[in-house]
Amino acid sequence: MSKVWIDLDATQRQLWDAIERRRAGMLSLTKSGLHAQPMLASVERRRKRLWFIASRENDLVREVGEGASCAFVFQDDEMMASISGALHLVDDRRRMSRLWNPMTAAWLPEGLHDPKLTLVRMDCVDAEVWVAGVGLTKIAWEIAWTAGAPQVMDVGGGRHATLH
Repeated sequence: MSKVWIDLDATQRQLWDAIERRRAGMLSLTKSGLHAQPMLASVERRRKRLWFIASRENDLVREVGEGASCAFVFQDDEMMASISGALHLVDDRRRMSRLWNPMTAAWLPEGLHDPKLTLVRMDCVDAEVWVAGVGLTKIAWEIAWTAGAPQVMDVGGGRHATLH
């Protein structure tokens, strides 16, 4: 699949909008050997950052240390994206309070005042974004419809966005 260069601002806007709507994705450390883990992202568009609230007991969080290269993989019904960047642990309870919401509370049942919680900041560098209504339901339907026959799915052209 070849890369199609498009309006950077439009691609970024579409990416941030999608992450703000769905929030959930898979976060991995590039060189850790750990599997990607589900995380809820909060978007800081102006600085091209994603924020995560996580337990310090999480394997991924323990591996971050002074900083680590990472990837956040995101999918919804209209888009798939892989965002690369750097992770840093941040001790900022005020920001954590601002980012806290019912969805986060469902994932972290000990609550906002759990002393094991920390903020994880992802400074986003670049992304590959595919836009084309390719949700899991569509993929499953198309596989079932063709009875497993080989086919090429049109997932739209990959769009590269440099985010720094």
